[in-house]
Amino acid sequence: MHDLHEADRILKLVLDHAERNNFKKVTKIIIGLGNIIEHGLNIDPDNLKFNISMLARETKADEAEIVVEKIDGDTWELKEIEGDKNI
Repeated sequence: MHDLHEADRILKLVLDHAERNNFKKVTKIIIGLGNIIEHGLNIDPDNLKFNISMLARETKADEAEIVVEKIDGDTWELKEIEGDKNI
């Protein structure tokens, strides 16, 4: 559950990006994940993906594909957000 805080921060950035870029739906989220320790444990990529998916229910990011790539360092980065735009 220690991944939930970071998942919430990531999803807020994704939804903000979707709103600013007029996305009707987010289809893919690519996250770079370093070695982050939260509450004494490393953030697990699978848990992070699960928590983002759970928090994204009934939002523009519901059912988005979530890809987590390993990066160096002790941080995460939002590498790419793909979506369908409103026309």
